[in-house]
Amino acid sequence: MTIRIGNAPCSWGVEFASDPRNPPWRSVLKDCADAGYTGIELGPVGFMPEDPVVLAEALDEHKLELIGGVVFRAFHDPDQWDDVLDGAVRTCKALVAHGARHLVLIDSISPRRAPTAGRADAAEQMDIAEWAAFRDRIAHVARMGAEEYGLTVGIHAHAAGFIDFEPELERLLDKVPEDILKICFDTGHHSYAGFDPVAFMRRHIGRISYMHFKDIDPVVKADAIAKGTGFYDACGQGIFCNLGRGDVDFPAVRQILLDAGFEGWCTVEQDCDPTLDVSPVDDARANREYLQRIGF
Repeated sequence: MTIRIGNAPCSWGVEFASDPRNPPWRSVLKDCADAGYTGIELGPVGFMPEDPVVLAEALDEHKLELIGGVVFRAFHDPDQWDDVLDGAVRTCKALVAHGARHLVLIDSISPRRAPTAGRADAAEQMDIAEWAAFRDRIAHVARMGAEEYGLTVGIHAHAAGFIDFEPELERLLDKVPEDILKICFDTGHHSYAGFDPVAFMRRHIGRISYMHFKDIDPVVKADAIAKGTGFYDACGQGIFCNLGRGDVDFPAVRQILLDAGFEGWCTVEQDCDPTLDVSPVDDARANREYLQRIGF
């Protein structure tokens, strides 16, 4: 089994490229390398330079490989389609320029879903026509990424979006061909949604092309679900804790990957609030050390 461990700018609080609270992109690269990682995700397109020469020199300086990139935009909103396509095309071009493989699609947080993150029984559902159009927008970008850019495209379930809960993810997987859409599986978001990430992995390991390692504090999760806490507020409360301190069974995750002969990248993502008094590099280092202790 050849598994490589990377990290992502969201572990430094980077969610949106234009957020003035973002740390400098060069410091994120340095911190990532200093914490023991050999790869990093792009982050939201525009956070890192889109000039491939500038970024390639910085990646090389820190001996980091670009793993992939995320299109975290409002696939659920037809009025935002131009914005979705803009993010998708720019991300694809950046990944191809650096030889990265993974394009990750995430339906961003919807105001219609934010209050019911983690509560599948209470979440608003799209009607048949709205869901079909939503599915087709995801399929369009997946096909573009796979066929026009030669990338491996994975769908990523995310709290407070319209691909949040396990049945929604599986419904999409049933309707979009596997040759253009695989799974970027996030252990923490699956737990946040109230489902068992290990059980899901056992059923779908053959379609999982990429992993996001995230752990979740069960006490904070229970409180957030009970109070309808917004996603970013829950991040600020520490819902995504250091790996090994939450309710995700990472030794079991490792064994499933080992049994399946999984090869490739697993990326740590510990979403955090950049305004809080936290040390992302210390957390990144602790997460890398934990993964080494359990055999990654």
